[in-house]
Amino acid sequence: MDLLDSIMSKMDKPPSVTDKQKKMLREQQKAVEEAKSKERERLNQFRKHIEERINRFIQNVGLMKKKFEPMDRVARSIVRDVADVAGLTTYAFGTEDFDRHVMVFKKEYPLTEDELEAYKNGEDWDPEKAKETALLRKQQEHEDEVRAQQLKKDPGSSKFIEKYERLVGKETGKESARILEVNKQFGFVRSELKKDKRTIEEALADIRAKKLKRDKEDGPTDQKSRSENEAHP
Repeated sequence: MDLLDSIMSKMDKPPSVTDKQKKMLREQQKAVEEAKSKERERLNQFRKHIEERINRFIQNVGLMKKKFEPMDRVARSIVRDVADVAGLTTYAFGTEDFDRHVMVFKKEYPLTEDELEAYKNGEDWDPEKAKETALLRKQQEHEDEVRAQQLKKDPGSSKFIEKYERLVGKETGKESARILEVNKQFGFVRSELKKDKRTIEEALADIRAKKLKRDKEDGPTDQKSRSENEAHP
């Protein structure tokens, strides 16, 4: 014990806290408590404000959705909590610390995946434009279905299209396949390219010109022999 007492006596004692330091610590703690109290009061006031806005939204039968201004994470959590209590559907869109905001929807609002996707992309929702897009999509699906049925009926066309798609790309191949559809009579060449667009007079003139050229090249002997063969088939 004597050795231990000797060691302890040589160690530095912890610094004593003066009355002035104690007073500063009490003041700091008081300031922290006051700041917390003010923040709680501010959030309570903000919650009351949001509750009023949510109530006005619910009572307005003409409104089915509402977009709140960008807020920080704590404020958004209050908005979503108030909306959930009121029976509303909530979503948050935008970039954090930039334009992140909350949208609330009434339960009876027919919210679609396409509309949600538009909000996620930062776009405004246009119902009329959405109808046009849906119509175009249906038309494309119908064309693809018709094309698939045609390919089932004609396997040769399928092989041709697959080979063409590998060469020029799938989308380009599909578009070209619609143009170069298999013609039952002429194969892969379009029927309009098989038509002779010359008039009768032009066709006869071409025949006479070819015959005259051939006679000149054959000479008199060949002409006589050919004339005899034509007279006695």
